[in-house]
Amino acid sequence: MKVTVNREELVQLVQELIRIDSVNPYLDPDGPGEVAVARFIAQRLAASGLEVELIPLNETACNVVAILRGTGGGKSLMLNGHMDTVSAKRMSIPPFEPTIADGKIYGRGSQDMKGSLGAMIVAVEAVAAAKVPLAGDVILTFVADEEFKSIGTEALVQSYSADAAICCEPSDLQIGVVHRGFAWVKCEVLGKAAHGSRPNEGIDAIVHAGRVLCELEKLSQTLAQQSAHPILGTASVHASLIQGGTELSTYPDYCRIDWERRTLPGETEAEVARETETLLERLRTADEQFRASAELTFWREPFEVSQDEPIFLALQAACKQRMGTSPGICGFSGWTDAALLQAAGIPTVLFGPVGAGLHAAAEYVEIDSLVDMSHILAQTICDFCKD
Repeated sequence: MKVTVNREELVQLVQELIRIDSVNPYLDPDGPGEVAVARFIAQRLAASGLEVELIPLNETACNVVAILRGTGGGKSLMLNGHMDTVSAKRMSIPPFEPTIADGKIYGRGSQDMKGSLGAMIVAVEAVAAAKVPLAGDVILTFVADEEFKSIGTEALVQSYSADAAICCEPSDLQIGVVHRGFAWVKCEVLGKAAHGSRPNEGIDAIVHAGRVLCELEKLSQTLAQQSAHPILGTASVHASLIQGGTELSTYPDYCRIDWERRTLPGETEAEVARETETLLERLRTADEQFRASAELTFWREPFEVSQDEPIFLALQAACKQRMGTSPGICGFSGWTDAALLQAAGIPTVLFGPVGAGLHAAAEYVEIDSLVDMSHILAQTICDFCKD
């Protein structure tokens, strides 16, 4: 049974989604969050005949779950996408008045990821309109806060599951099978306050923090020399923030460093914690006056999925049918909600459109890739959920 995706309808929908400001308020205090765009999506999908639930998470954040029911007994498929965007304050183009040029839609969130949201919606509406006989359910999940702490997908997996998922992050129409995780580390270095003219009485916490930075540089070099993942390369670490001191003529008694450790599949939170403590213990052993402590303040697992999973094979076949060739296999340098879905026991792949300018001053998505993506999602639904 042929499923038809309407190009003009898809373009119009993506433009409508971009016009709705959904900047994450945790990243920009002026951001309104996802409530308005969530309501728009919920109303559209309810009008298309899907079962829709609007799920508030807090005053500015909510999820939308819409289900196209199958007849029962078949495999269910979840399509996941986030509704929030990063700030639009420093863009060089109109952020919320989408423009079309050279086959591209420009605007904040066009690639990351309102283009994908539009492709997801149009694909499922096309399947529903064609009355494709599905045995399994199709579960569309539009989530909040992926750009900060992913409270949307964290809440989602507490109530919803599926036999497989596609996280529709932009992948240039390749299939993403792996990405790094990360840890945020807070390190507090203690000194002793004293007048700047009395070095024998003071201990300089900022100078001691410099020793920590030197150890981080050594760790970075060590990680770069370790075995590389075939897609992602090596793990990494970088110093992100530093603060300390009170005034020019006082020995600082406190300095704080925050760093980020990007991890590879197989690395654990406990291992990174031990690595951090070992780093500080070397400095304590070298100088009894060195006092510092560190803690992991936030942790996100790396993600990797087997290419033998049925959802990978179904998506690969749909890509080949549409494009005439097998899709590329890729990894993501950044983190995505795919890790949370996979950790919840849902085999997950990443798949999305072509574009550029994620979090940048000028962001766009290529229209042809959105049309291809929507066709491919529709075909994957038909094949995966048929029995």
